[in-house]
Formats: sequence, structure tokens, C-alpha cells
Amino acid sequence: MTEYSALGSSPYDAARRRGRLGARPLARSSPVRRLDWVLLGAVLLLLGIGTLLVWSATRERMLAAGLGPQTYLKRHLLNAVIGLALGGLVAAVDYRSLRAYAPIVYVASAIGLVAVLSPLGATINGAHSWLVLGGGFELQPAEFAKVALVVGTAMMLDHKRAGEAASRAGPRDGDVLLVLALAAVPMGLILLQPDLGTIMVLGVVLFGTLAASGAPTRWLAGLLIAGVLGAVGVAQLHVLKDYQVKRFTAFANPAADPGGAGYNTQQARIAIGSGGVFGKGLFHGTQTKGRFIPEQQTDFIFTVAGEELGLVGAGAVIGLLGTVLWRGLRIAGNAGDAFGTIVAAGVVSWLAFQSFVNIGMTLGIMPVTGLPLPFVSYGGSAMFANMIAIGLLQNVHLRSRKI
Repeated sequence: MTEYSALGSSPYDAARRRGRLGARPLARSSPVRRLDWVLLGAVLLLLGIGTLLVWSATRERMLAAGLGPQTYLKRHLLNAVIGLALGGLVAAVDYRSLRAYAPIVYVASAIGLVAVLSPLGATINGAHSWLVLGGGFELQPAEFAKVALVVGTAMMLDHKRAGEAASRAGPRDGDVLLVLALAAVPMGLILLQPDLGTIMVLGVVLFGTLAASGAPTRWLAGLLIAGVLGAVGVAQLHVLKDYQVKRFTAFANPAADPGGAGYNTQQARIAIGSGGVFGKGLFHGTQTKGRFIPEQQTDFIFTVAGEELGLVGAGAVIGLLGTVLWRGLRIAGNAGDAFGTIVAAGVVSWLAFQSFVNIGMTLGIMPVTGLPLPFVSYGGSAMFANMIAIGLLQNVHLRSRKI
């Protein structure tokens, strides 16, 4: 009698008990099951809420212009679908192979920023940041510069490491200098537009990736000091446009020009404050229907949530954004290598700062900078870049140490 007969089992059963066969390894091999569904669910809910808010913010404007009330709604849904497709493609390619594509993404982003400064560029809402593609579609290369900086800095901070000991030591001074030079190119080109909001986002991304890589504290402190000195220099050299200077003046003194530069923030606070706890109901906001707030579907989309959904609805938006950031930090902590950690940390820094600035400017605690609310505001370029960022997070999660 063989061993297996004596045990009343077959070689297949014995191997299965030892974990060599069975359904569990097959389940782990399914990328769909291994997705971070909490992260994806939060993003999908934000997309859904954003779609309703964009529709509410634009339907009266479209009717007044003699156009269909669902014009922006259809475009926003198209942007969301394309963004989800782009995020899915990014998640499907092993992020470790992105090192090879990082220079291509960086160069393509730089070419787009140069094209904006050429006769091909267009000025929309005071910002010379757009490439008009025709058919009502515009492209803002600065949004993709955020993706390029995240991936590019991760490559520069990780590609020279050899072994666990080197990883613990963090990047060398030469690596940090190369990263600063890498970031200086897109930031300089964007400064010429000028787009101060995006420059601030890129600065926060740079700080976040350096911190995640274990860069020495002296470099982080130096970066903060350089940021302060740079802001003073921009103001002293009169680099900013007149409308940007007025925005900062209105932020420092809201009563200085309530009918001009301070009008947007004043109306935004009125809209949010009038919503109360539960809001006036979707499509029933008086400030929104009366079109008192300019560009409400983009920069000031949060005012629609505050007025029509109230404290509960606006709080839900903030909670969902917080969930995205929490999952991003979790992915960064569980990443299988330094490259994945740096990529995830860069994405979290980007989304956290941009969300804070957008919501803050509607509440009057931050100056108006023209940054959209991630996953909620209307806009093709921003939507595509945001969903690519989520694709990067899912990519790192799928190949992490802990799932």
C-alpha cells in the first residue's frame, strides 16, 4: 500500500494541502480582484457627484445662450469615460517598466509647454495655457506636466540605488540636484504663461517625492526656503499678470474690491453659507441658477455642492477625497520598492494640495489660483491627468507586497 493510499488521499490532494494547488493562487492572479476597490469606489462616487454638480452649474447658462442644457453634461461624461480608459491603460502596464517611458513622457510634456508659448497657444479666462484642438476641445499641457514630474522624479531618485542598504540611505546630493534641474524646466515654462497654481502643485509634488525618497532634511528645508524666496521674487519682479495681483490683493483684503477681484470669493461664500445643513436641493440653488458665480463648473464647483447639497453633501465630497488620499498613502507604504513608494507619494501630494487649494479658495482661506477640484470639476485635461494618477496608484497596488 502506498503512502497516499494509507492516508486516503491522492498526490493531487497532498499537493493541495501543501499550498501548491487550489483556487487561492488563481484568485490572487486576477488583476480585477486585486484592485483597490475602496480607492476606485471613492473615485467613481466623486465622478458621479461631479457630473451632477457640473450639470447643475451649466444648465441655466446653456439655456440662456440658446444651447442644449445637457451640453456640458455630455462633454463631462465623455471626459470621464476617456479618463477611466486612460487610467485603466496605465494600471495595466507594470509601473516598474515606466522607468523606460519616463523620459518620453517628460519630453512630450515639455514640448507641449513650449507649444503653448508659441503662436499655437491660446488664452482662455486670462491664462495663456491652452492648445486649441478644434471642435470645441482644448488641451492644457500643464496638467500632464504633473504626471511627468511624478514619474520623472521617481525614476531619478530610485534608478541609481543598488540594494536595500542604498535604499535606506536615501538619494545622494547629486541625485537631488538632478531632480531639481528636472523640475526647473516645466516650472520655468509654466511660469512664463504664467500659471501660479500649477507651479505650486509642482513644487508640492517635488517636496513630497523628495521626502518619500528619504532625502536629507537640509534639502527639504532648503526647498521650503527657496519656495518662499521664489514667491517674493515673483512679486518683486512683476512676473504676475494684473488679474493675478488683484486676486492676491482681494485675498489679503476681501473688502478692497468686492465688485471686482473679490467678487468671485464673496459670491462663493454666500452660496456655500446659504446651503445650510442639507442644502437647497440639486438644481435649486439660487446663486447657481442666478449665475452669480463665474466659472462655477470648474474652479468654483464646490460652491454648487455647498449650496445645493449643504454641509452634508459638501462634507461627503471632502470625505471621499480624504478616502482617495488615505488609500494612496496606504499604497505608498505597501509598495514593493522605492520607485512605487515615490510615485504614490507624488500622486498623493498632488491631489491633496490641489484639493485643499480649490476648496480653500471657495471658503476664502486661500487665494484664487484657477486649480480645479480633482474628479469633480469640469475639464478634459485635468480629468485625464487625474485618472492617469489613479491608474498609477492602482498599478503600484497591484504589484505591492501586501494585498
